[in-house]
Amino acid sequence: MSKYLKKIIIKKNSKIKLFTPGPASLLEENINGLEPCFGRGDKNYENIENKVLKGILNITGHQKIARLQGSASMALEVMILNFVYGNILIIKTGVYSDRLNYMCKTAKKKYNYIKKIDYIDSKFYKEINKKYDWILACPVETSIGYKIPIFELYKLKKRCRSKLALDATASIGLEEDHNLSDVAGFSSCKGLFGLTGGAFVTFNKQFQNKIDEFNFDMNSHLNKKMTGPYHAICSLKNVINDYASYSYAVKINKEKFCKIMSNYLLYDKINQPKLCTLINKKVKKKSNSVVLYKSRADITGSVVCHLGEVHLKRKAKGLILNSIKVN
Repeated sequence: MSKYLKKIIIKKNSKIKLFTPGPASLLEENINGLEPCFGRGDKNYENIENKVLKGILNITGHQKIARLQGSASMALEVMILNFVYGNILIIKTGVYSDRLNYMCKTAKKKYNYIKKIDYIDSKFYKEINKKYDWILACPVETSIGYKIPIFELYKLKKRCRSKLALDATASIGLEEDHNLSDVAGFSSCKGLFGLTGGAFVTFNKQFQNKIDEFNFDMNSHLNKKMTGPYHAICSLKNVINDYASYSYAVKINKEKFCKIMSNYLLYDKINQPKLCTLINKKVKKKSNSVVLYKSRADITGSVVCHLGEVHLKRKAKGLILNSIKVN
């Protein structure tokens, strides 16, 4: 079966060339990991889930994890509602920090755990030293291909004597220092290289907000009171075993793209995320098999993402880049 499955996966990946931020190219291991399963009384699935969740915790460096069905946005809203309170600072980076700001405003209005929100442009974050209860940030803002190193956000957290919550959707697995945050939310299908549909919140210390909505109460997910992302988790079973090989493919693709496009890069190396790259030129596709990323931000250039050869693991050479061009 594996031999025939491999041929099918190769054929499917040859038909579509992805330059989008997730999910990655289809992995044989994603499909091989799928099996009939249930969340209660299924010992085989319990073993799979425990293994996968432990692997994710090893990646983030946190102690506890909740898994839930949905997108990263679902995880982030659950994170904000259950953890974030008091006076908060949100670092403005673009479309996805705007989403955090919207979620916090909604939470403030509905539950009043959040008392005050400061939304400050990222260009000023090194100047901030005011006391906050929580700082929220997207270390990788996909919409503009920009990274704030998590260690820099940690230094901000220490200056502001606060806790740090991360939208780790575009940074998970690919960037360092997630362990320096107090809580992070993300999905199964970007830097974890799983199928879509799974979302996760990882953390250390217990949340304190009381949320009286079944779907948004963290306890509902920790206590597994509803159907979980069973097949998304199964799709990660074999990926977690050899995670470094998949992330290697992203690294190689990023390095080759930056070398080819060195004259068009807009950020210094420290602000270059592994997931994606912003250039000041419009990228065009050479064939209809190419799927380009359409950023939700108003940019004049293009954001190119580097998950299209993940299925090749350590054999990836960035050859997918031959299918695009710039004006």
